[in-house]
Amino acid sequence: MNEKAYKTMGITGAAGIAVGIVALVVGITVGVISVISGTKLLKDRKGLTF
Repeated sequence: MNEKAYKTMGITGAAGIAVGIVALVVGITVGVISVISGTKLLKDRKGLTF
């Protein structure tokens, strides 16, 4: 009985770590894309005239 609980806890822990790593990678990727887009917008701002 206890073995089943420990196995379930191990699987749940591993899944939590995997989800955390995926969330970290996605967050870093979105941040980098956002910074690159922002710098392009600031660079192209000079060409605008109203």
